[in-house]
Amino acid sequence: MTAPAPIAPPDPNRLGPVDLVSLGAHGMRTRPMRAMLSALGIAIGVAAMVAVLAIPASADQALQDKLAAMGTNLLRAEAGQTLLGGSAKLPDSAVPMVRRIAPVEGAVEVGKVSAKVYRNDRMDKGDTAGVSVFAARPDLLPVLGGTVRAGTFLTAANQRFPSVVLGSEAASRLGIDHLDPARPPQILIGSSWFSVVGILAPMPLAPEVERSVLIGWDVAKQVFGFDGHPSTVYLRARESQVDAVRSVLAATINPAAPNEVAVDRPSDALAAQQLTKNTYGALFLGLGGVALLVGGVGVANTMVISVLERRREIGLRRALGATRGQIRGQFLAESVLLSGLGGLVGVVIGVGATAGYALSQGWPAVLPPVALAGGVAVSAAVGAIAGAYPAMRAARLPPAQALA
Repeated sequence: MTAPAPIAPPDPNRLGPVDLVSLGAHGMRTRPMRAMLSALGIAIGVAAMVAVLAIPASADQALQDKLAAMGTNLLRAEAGQTLLGGSAKLPDSAVPMVRRIAPVEGAVEVGKVSAKVYRNDRMDKGDTAGVSVFAARPDLLPVLGGTVRAGTFLTAANQRFPSVVLGSEAASRLGIDHLDPARPPQILIGSSWFSVVGILAPMPLAPEVERSVLIGWDVAKQVFGFDGHPSTVYLRARESQVDAVRSVLAATINPAAPNEVAVDRPSDALAAQQLTKNTYGALFLGLGGVALLVGGVGVANTMVISVLERRREIGLRRALGATRGQIRGQFLAESVLLSGLGGLVGVVIGVGATAGYALSQGWPAVLPPVALAGGVAVSAAVGAIAGAYPAMRAARLPPAQALA
């Protein structure tokens, strides 16, 4: 029988990863309050960065969900300016002409009425709360994709009477938040009283309707001398043909003066608003980076102080045979663990802040994986950079000088 091969003794000059982590954690355990305060700076920076990345992502997802529900195929044509700078008018045949465009699935009009709105007859005549008056058709909501929050919309029956429907913002400005069918609230339009029969839910694609009160087309003519010319035409087109319809819409509505018709796509405006918010998000991301940098400086300061306080420990370990690389690895591991712990806590705080804010806004909470993984990775990298100098300083200490 052959003798078994001798087992090589462990290399006393080598420390495994587990040993390095254990040594690094020992330094944190001996000074828990200092470690916690140092990690707090990193946690604040990482939490800010995670929240700044996740909250805009949640807002984007909410916007996409909202646009998917409301549709991006809505176009709006408004009366623009004449060549002489005056206010143009859309022809009263605008809607019938628009409906002749083959890809158009529905079209409806509203007309601006020259009248002021007051909550009651005791209001100052200059206090109109910024609410406009529009003449509307009963088929407005299906085209806009809107809904009634309370009461009913204009119908073939009540549009001939002094009945009014409030946009969501108009209702808020007038202080009307609910309806009692038995005793509907009254508002004063011009010098005539109107009964509020409905309140609309928010319609982000038609903010001008949100800020207005809607009355019947016939009542607008009878009471306020409305001329019947629409001020805005809304239409829905097949999704694949929206751009084609948009290119011919102005000439179709007003063939004699297409330059007097302004055409836009409301969903583009919402996307532009979100882009603006994301620009501010980049600014706050930079501020989060600054906070992380400050936290890194705090970790470096903590590690320098730790090296100065543990000179005897360093000298004793060197005298017992520890190499410079092992001393350097010990303090570098402590710095990375300290920053990594702060980064992990920061990610948890950032996730909580994002979830809470998204819940308060009614958004889905979206947590980009790059923000979660990147938060811990960046904090560990900051710890490695912050701990590099203190670790090298500790490794350069001669044993005799450290023990003196």
